[in-house]
Amino acid sequence: MRAPPSSTSFAPLTPWGTADAVFDALAGAWTLARTIEGQASMTGIAVFTPGGQGVLKYREEGRIRLADGKEFDGHREYLFERAPGGFVVHFAETPPRLFHAIGIVRDGDALAGSATHLCTPDTYDSSYRFLADGSFEIRHTVRGPRKDYLSATVFTRRAA
Repeated sequence: MRAPPSSTSFAPLTPWGTADAVFDALAGAWTLARTIEGQASMTGIAVFTPGGQGVLKYREEGRIRLADGKEFDGHREYLFERAPGGFVVHFAETPPRLFHAIGIVRDGDALAGSATHLCTPDTYDSSYRFLADGSFEIRHTVRGPRKDYLSATVFTRRAA
């Protein structure tokens, strides 16, 4: 007897839902753990707060530890804007400047998207993976004459 065809291959990925639902699922507080290959690490908190219709303000704060053992506090801000099938990320500047647009697709057991940003003379190849356990990862591979590193950040939902 053969098993019936699986209908789960096209089902929404919980807890993220569909590509269009990922933006809303980002709202709230996250614990972050980042490594910058051979250079530094960071642990801290990232918060996505509503910033008007279709916008989430992103702010991360944490403790950065350099490879030589020096430590200091750091923060970063972006604006995430809802877009069909994903989101657009802007640098939190006045006026906001485009970082990249992420279209989200199914990738195995995850939802994923990627984009490239040219920050002359260096290039940022960024990828986002939204995992079935509710966590997500952002990776930036940076290459060019001034920069050459991989930054990988894992985000897990903070308990309420």
